[in-house]
Amino acid sequence: MPNPPDHLGLDDQLCFAVYSAAHAFNRVYKPLLDRLGLTYPQYLVMLVLWDRDDQSVKAIGEKLTLDSGTLTPLLKRLEARGLVTRRRDVADERSVRIGLTDAGRSLRDAAKAVPIAIGCAVDRPWEEAVRLRQELVRLREALDKAAGE
Repeated sequence: MPNPPDHLGLDDQLCFAVYSAAHAFNRVYKPLLDRLGLTYPQYLVMLVLWDRDDQSVKAIGEKLTLDSGTLTPLLKRLEARGLVTRRRDVADERSVRIGLTDAGRSLRDAAKAVPIAIGCAVDRPWEEAVRLRQELVRLREALDKAAGE
């Protein structure tokens, strides 16, 4: 990789471009998720469960890179809304399993509009958006490796 310029301007920083893009995503997601009654982290949990129901808190946390201290209150709020159930794993009492309720499963249909709206907001051809996502995944993996994770 070539050496970066000596200038330390904010607009020259890759990290700021990613940070500000994340904030822009949040501004677009918020009204979409408000209609579903979900926060962005709750939406991510629901995506994980819609992909595969009945998972351990640990598995969900690993997928989302969230620790149980962050995930547990979020899951309790989803349970209070009647979207998920939390129960002890019969094979391992230390483990808590999360499953979708009928209401949680049915919310999936309403949520199908979210990625469509995000796709429109991104305003890129599908193939370009896929390549951008792949590049961001590679960026995250490189950063994780550099951080020793």
